[in-house]
Amino acid sequence: MSAKISDAPLDPVNNPRQPFGLPAGTVRGFLSLLICAFFWLVLLWPSDTLAKPLLGHFFMLAMVLMAFASSPTTHTGTRDKSFTPWLMRFLFVGGTILVVAYTLVKDPVQFSQRLTPNPSEFTDWWGTFLAVTSGGFALGLFIRFAFGRHNPIFLTLRSWLSVVSIVMLAIELALFIAYTSSGESKPEQFMHYWQAFEVATVAAYFGTRS
Repeated sequence: MSAKISDAPLDPVNNPRQPFGLPAGTVRGFLSLLICAFFWLVLLWPSDTLAKPLLGHFFMLAMVLMAFASSPTTHTGTRDKSFTPWLMRFLFVGGTILVVAYTLVKDPVQFSQRLTPNPSEFTDWWGTFLAVTSGGFALGLFIRFAFGRHNPIFLTLRSWLSVVSIVMLAIELALFIAYTSSGESKPEQFMHYWQAFEVATVAAYFGTRS
């Protein structure tokens, strides 16, 4: 049975190997958009409010750049011709270009300030975020090698990693908007621990997809 499943032609829409039955690369594209949305919001936020992305966002952005560098191809060696993954790439690239161009023209100094990590945060947390990024990615790779790409347990774990990552990113995005809009100080310690788990989960998902 497993041999028949592995040798079957890959249908990127209906094949159960793809999370939620979506074309290959769609979930990674959606995660990339959520991650980039933090940076877009920070850059576009009104000048009278202090807005900075937490350090963990820069590590998740590294996962986005890795995913963007790889083309949406199947592991059978054929290129996925589905429209959705390329639409995600277009939104990611086009949105980033528009936001960066607009903010650079409007206020180059603010652009630089808002994308510069807080020095104290960098000193205290860069090691933790580097560890959870590399550890999460390595865990994702290990799960893939241990179970195999087409094992039902592996497919279930990969789908759950994507769900947890999307939910955590969406909640954090909502918290960022709420705290920044109200002017209240964010619970920094809680947000850093939240991000440490979030970064590990995102990295693990990207590891399973590498």
